[in-house]
Amino acid sequence: MNQQKGLWKLACAAFAMLSMALIAGCDQGGGGEVGSKGEGKSNDATAKVVKLAFVTSGTSEFWKIAGAGVHKYEQEAKIQVDIKAPPNGTPEEQNQILESLASQGYDAVAVTVLAPNDQVTVLNKVAEKVKLITFDSDAPKSNRLLYIGTNNYEAGKVLGNEIVKLLPNGGKMAVFVGMFAVDNATQRLKGIQDVVTAHNIQIVDKREDNADRAKARANVEDIINAHPDLDVATGLWSYNGPAIISAVEALGKKGKVVPAVFDEEDATLSGIENGTVACTVVQKPFQFGYMASKWMHDLATKGDAAMAAIPPNKMVDTGVDVIDKENVAEFKARLAELKK
Repeated sequence: MNQQKGLWKLACAAFAMLSMALIAGCDQGGGGEVGSKGEGKSNDATAKVVKLAFVTSGTSEFWKIAGAGVHKYEQEAKIQVDIKAPPNGTPEEQNQILESLASQGYDAVAVTVLAPNDQVTVLNKVAEKVKLITFDSDAPKSNRLLYIGTNNYEAGKVLGNEIVKLLPNGGKMAVFVGMFAVDNATQRLKGIQDVVTAHNIQIVDKREDNADRAKARANVEDIINAHPDLDVATGLWSYNGPAIISAVEALGKKGKVVPAVFDEEDATLSGIENGTVACTVVQKPFQFGYMASKWMHDLATKGDAAMAAIPPNKMVDTGVDVIDKENVAEFKARLAELKK
């Protein structure tokens, strides 16, 4: 009887030891980094989901192309990047979005800054909590880690040279944009001015519309009516091109006032095809989306290695192209492929 009790105690002890080993094994975990679409990537099932956000300046067609770049990287990396857009394109709305993302525990945020000087305080507060980068419109006075996009001063010089070709003997032009205080607008205008001023081309007026599409067109009509000898109308933001085209055509000024603009809105490209628009300088918004998503992901997951990869000047220049009558068909075909 005593022998049976001894065997029973040994069996219970062995079972207890086995149970403790199993529990310890479960506590070690069996998964690792989990992608933001829930796909395990290593051996720690409790790793936090990487949260990334791409914040635009509004809702124009331009940002749909950038969004295609974001989605391309999402597919390749099997992650999710949340795209956020201020509905009315105001700095106040953008600030609310940024502050909300920071409070929700996002790991990295990319933003095209609407008011670089006025938003520095908000940007720096956000940068304390997330890996913050900029694209398209920079805020170099802030604590952002990196800028991805166009060297806007050089892009302005490119368009300035195209305007000189249109007005080899000098002439008059006007410039239109949402807000001149935004970094990309400031730098583009400076580039244009530095080129055209030396060729006897006068900027007779400049108007901003605060991203109001109706006002954008009304501004053009006002300037054309005020300056009947105007030669060139330049739009610095993507929707300004279509607004200029609408005003020029409505006032019967096709061929007399020539648009030379930025970006690849459908109406702008159609205007080049039908001879209303001389040219447009296009950026690479698809690359903005793709590269910003990749940099955010790397900064959120690779730590010091990603930080060490940031260029010394903290800028990645994506370049520009000039689109005119000669290459617009080819460009439209390429653009259609990018949007797929």
